[in-house]
This record gives sequence, structure tokens and C-alpha cells, in this order.
Amino acid sequence: MAWSGHLHRLWSLATSATDVTALTAELFRALAAEPGVLVVAGARWGADQRVRYLRLLLPGEAEPRWEYPDPALHPSDGRRPADGWQVRRLDPADPAGSHRPEAAALRASGAPLAVEALFPLNEGGWGTVVLGVTDEDAAARGAACLAQARDVAACCEQRIAEQRGREERLARDAILAEASLQMGSSLEIGETLQRVARIAVPAVADGCLVHLLRDGEPTPVAQVHVSARRQAELTAVDPADPWMTGVLTRAGRAPRGLRLGPADLAGGPFGPAAAAGAVRAVTVDPLRAHGRTLGTVTFLYSRDRVPQEEFRADLATRAALAIDNAARYEQRRQDVLSLQRHLLPARLPEVPGLEFAAAHRVGDAMLEVGGDFYDVVTGPDGQVSLLVGDVCGRGAPAAALTGLARHTLRTVLEDGTGAGPALSRLNRALHSAATSRFVTALACVLRWHGDGLVVRAANAGHPPPLVLRADGRVEEVPARGLLLGVVEDVTYEECTVRLGGGDRLVMFTDGLTEARDADGVFFEAHLRGRLTELRDRSVAELAERLTREATEFTAAGTDDTAVLVAGLPAAGPRRGGRRNTRNDPASGGAR
Repeated sequence: MAWSGHLHRLWSLATSATDVTALTAELFRALAAEPGVLVVAGARWGADQRVRYLRLLLPGEAEPRWEYPDPALHPSDGRRPADGWQVRRLDPADPAGSHRPEAAALRASGAPLAVEALFPLNEGGWGTVVLGVTDEDAAARGAACLAQARDVAACCEQRIAEQRGREERLARDAILAEASLQMGSSLEIGETLQRVARIAVPAVADGCLVHLLRDGEPTPVAQVHVSARRQAELTAVDPADPWMTGVLTRAGRAPRGLRLGPADLAGGPFGPAAAAGAVRAVTVDPLRAHGRTLGTVTFLYSRDRVPQEEFRADLATRAALAIDNAARYEQRRQDVLSLQRHLLPARLPEVPGLEFAAAHRVGDAMLEVGGDFYDVVTGPDGQVSLLVGDVCGRGAPAAALTGLARHTLRTVLEDGTGAGPALSRLNRALHSAATSRFVTALACVLRWHGDGLVVRAANAGHPPPLVLRADGRVEEVPARGLLLGVVEDVTYEECTVRLGGGDRLVMFTDGLTEARDADGVFFEAHLRGRLTELRDRSVAELAERLTREATEFTAAGTDDTAVLVAGLPAAGPRRGGRRNTRNDPASGGAR
């Protein structure tokens, strides 16, 4: 086939090829078929000026063969195209060109003359095509053929680059969308940090490290690599490594991310002398959210080509927002738990001959302070008072009212005031405060009577308490009364019940009874049966089991639940004293 036919074939390939390899093979065959051509050789060079591979084709051969020269034996000597394609004559016998990867093939062919084309490639590399020819006429024809091939190759390269750009944009958009979905799906800070690292590997890079600023110093918090061995190497990187610390500090202060090539990595944990020496490029981008620098995200590449800075910056911004949201949520959770602890007693008092336990669970997934409260108060002449209450709503307003209600009741009960008068005092205080929130409360005053207890209970719109007898029977204490704060002057009547050895008084908020399953059945329907089944359990286990089972029973969102249990040991009161269960609201129950 004449050169014109090969040229037509090359143009056809240029408009359909998905990679330059097929076009290169066809070009080599076309050039090798030209009269006077003894050998066709081509080399690919990277942006780091190191040779990647060599392709050779001799006349009569069907396909070019591949060779991979040692880059150390073939320095580029800065030989790259200054501006577009360059076609020039070479002397194969010139000793100055002996280091070129094509030199051996030219000598072996015996070609007295050579023609070379140098041309730029994407990503900063370049290529060469060298023809070993027999005479001046063949050299002139070869130079003309290479000049025509330039236009074909340029067209093919541009079309492939455009297609690759479209595919990369789609891939980047998909990665960013998935990153936002994955990183934003957890508000747990540790899980979010791991997801930031995992989402990038291997979709973006071979390895990823995330550092957060703690006390002004970059601290490693997540490491991921496609290789298990390299994963261990990343984990083992010294946080105080001077090179690493300097790079991270510089990146955190820079307005844009850093890109480091092989020469920049020398002396650091990713340089050629390090265990992770396969790293060819590193990028470090700052993690910034709401005007604050949270840390950095570092990507490691085993290739020269790295994602564009715009894409990395977008990914880093999304990661920073996810980390910042998780950190804020964790801080809010800690603040809520701290406030909740101050609204509940840290420890129930010790009263010889009596057992107390309490459990409390926060049911709001949005982490607002709840309105449930309880307490055990010791008064004069051996009086012991138990109180449980519930403020309507959540958040700071409910918390303020909870504190007022609990501490008002506690103060008046400590003075020996009865259950009914104590609720009346609280009612007047709430009415004077003109609160728009409903408050319910239950107060029980316990006094010794022989070997048992007399309980006087008063109720202000709260679920009535239950008595679990030692034999498993469950009785409701018939205490009823109006909600607190609605009417200014209310008298709360008291009712009386007796407790003997092994009996328990169970007080709770409506979060326990109103827990509802998927069929609409309330936990209240199971409460008495569960109390009977748990009659031999300790007061601590009884309180904890009830709150946990109500939470597990609920099909969707739960209300706060508080349970307070008081009782006499089965053998009757013991005057030697007994350590009562400490309640830790942060743990969600008694311990």
C-alpha cells in the first residue's frame, strides 16, 4: 500500500481511536513500508524526563515490539520539544547520541542516516519517532511522511483528550456526589474521618492521610492505602517527622493546595529512599470550613498524573464541612449530656434499710435536653421523699423549668413538708412564673412504721406509681391531681399505701408507658406483666430493664424515660446501712 493509502487509514483511525496505541502501531507499519526505511523506533518520555518505554518495528514485521529501557542509562539531557512537533536529521554514528534508547536499534539496522520527530504529549511528557534510512532520498521522504503524520497525531490526541476530559468530569462529579453522601451520612466524628479517607481510595489516589489541627499541631487521624503493606507504612509515619510537619503546616496556611513531585519528596517519608518509595506524587490540600482551617488531606499517587486542583479543593471542602458538622454535633452532644447531668442527681442518698435505683434515657435523636427529672430527698425525723416529674417540651426553656421544678420540690421536701403541700408550693411558683409549658410531678413521702413503710403519695397530672409486691402482684397507687401551673390555688390530696419486706415502689414518666410499637400497642399494656416477671431482680436491674425494654419496644422516635424504684429488702429493713445504686444520666441508666 502506498503512503497515501496509509495516510487515509491513519485519518480514519484518528477519528475513532480511543487510545493512541492503535494509531501508533498503524503509523509504524506505514513508515516501515516506505522505501529505504530500515527501522522505525519510538520512545515515550514522562514529565520527569525519564523514559517509559521503546517500540521497535523492522520492515516485514507485523507489529511493533515493546522494550523497557533502564531510565538511568538513557538521560533525556533536556531533549524535549520546545514548541509543537519538530522533525530533524540525525547521524546514527554520532557518539553524542549513544545514550538515546533508539541508538542500539539504529546501529543494529546499519542505517547511515536517521530522521527524528519530537512531539509533546499530554500531562507534560513527550514522544519521539526515529526512522533509520538508507540514503538522502529516503530521509527526505521520511521527513515528509512524519510532517504529515503530525497533523493526524495532533487531531487524534486532541479528540482523545477532549473525550477523556468529558469522562473525567463525569467521574469527578460522581465521586463528589458519592463523597457528600458518604461523609454526610454519619455524625460520629471517628467514622466521618475514616469515610473521608476511604472515599478517596482508590477512586482519587492510591493513599490518603487526614490530619486535624490539635493545639495548633497537625495530628494524624485517618490513613488508608490500596495496599495493606503500604497501609501499615502510612500508620507508622512519625507524626513529628520534620518534613511532614513542615509540608502540612505550609499547606494549612497556603490559600491553595500543594503538589509535590519526586524531587520534592526527598528526605521525607514518601521519598525514594523511604519504605513507601513507590510514591511518585503527593498533593496536600487544606481542610477549611466556616472560615477555619481544620487540618489537611494528603493524597499519595503512584503515577505522575494527579487530579486537578479545582477538583481536589472541592473534595477537601466537602470533607471539611462533614468533619466540622460531626465535630459540632459531638460538642453539642457533650454539652447536652453535661447539662442533663446537672438537672439530675449525681448520686442517690444512702438510707439504712432502704434500696433506691434510677435509670434515665434520652429519647430525642436531635440531642435536645429533655424535661424528665427525679430525685430522692432525706428530711427531718427519718422522712425520705421521692419525686418524679416531666416538663413538656425540650431544649433550653424546658431545661430551665426542669431545674426550677426539681429544686423547688427538693427544697420544700428537705424541710419535712408533706407530698401534697410540696406540690401546692411548686404549683404556685410555676403559676407566678407564667410559664406556658405543662409540668407534671409525683411526690411520695416515706416514713417507717414498724418493720415496714407508710407511703403518702400526691400526684399532679403524672402517671400514678405502681407497687410491686414481693409475691409478684402489681397494684396502682390511686393518686390523682391537676397539672402544675394551670390554676393558682390547688390542694393536692394524698393517698396512703404500705410497703413490706420485698415490696417495691415504682415511679416513672410517661415515656415508659407511652412507648408504642409498630402496631400501635403501648408498652403500658405490658408493664404489669413485666414487673411481675422481674420481681426477683434488684432495684437497679429493675429500673434499667424497664427503660431499656421500653426503648427497644418503640418502633419510631422515643420520648425521654425516667424510672425511680424504692423498696425494702425481702428480709425486711436492715439498719446496718446499704450502698444505693448510683445513677449516671450520661450512660442512660443506673450502674
